[in-house]
Amino acid sequence: MSFPVVVLISGSGSNLQALIDQSLQGNLDIEIKAVISNKASAYGLERAQKAGIPTHALSHKDFESREAFDTELAGLIDHYQPKLVVLAGFMRILTETFTRRYEGRMLNIHPSLLPKFKGLDTHQRAIDANEAEHGVSVHFVTAELDAGSVVLQASTLIEAGDTADKLAQKVHALEHIIYPLSVKWFSCGRLELKDGLAYLDGKPLPETGMRYHPDLS
Repeated sequence: MSFPVVVLISGSGSNLQALIDQSLQGNLDIEIKAVISNKASAYGLERAQKAGIPTHALSHKDFESREAFDTELAGLIDHYQPKLVVLAGFMRILTETFTRRYEGRMLNIHPSLLPKFKGLDTHQRAIDANEAEHGVSVHFVTAELDAGSVVLQASTLIEAGDTADKLAQKVHALEHIIYPLSVKWFSCGRLELKDGLAYLDGKPLPETGMRYHPDLS
């Protein structure tokens, strides 16, 4: 029986599409039970519908508080009984109550080599800081923004003439490789969070997680 997953999005859903594609190709034994967006206009909802996946739009603007929204969102997620919640461009800061509810079974992808450049505008910030490389990190979600234990990172060189948009395109290509791989590790029981640390195959990962190379599987 396929591993049940719920995906949360706010935008185009390109990482969602990568998960769908890897699943259809037989490289990822998961079943995406639902895709939930806080924006009804998110193109990722169309991607999910084309793949026959149930979708929900739950606008945070309809709720008086962040806590009220998160309570409703948690109820919707729990209806599908997922073993993993995947944040794929979900642009909401989640409450501590919510993150604790799914601690150890919620992953996020962030466009920087954490712990560098938490938050927004990471590509331009990396260029402005004269970094030699930039990249993307998959990490477990905790109450502190972009601070959960890192699972896997992939990097690309920042070349002369790179703009934030060009760098974003290079990083997106890496995202679509390492996010499905991280989800695969979790769904196969190889990846877990223990005492705040990510473990792969029973061994603790370093602060910056594994560094991706093509031989990883």
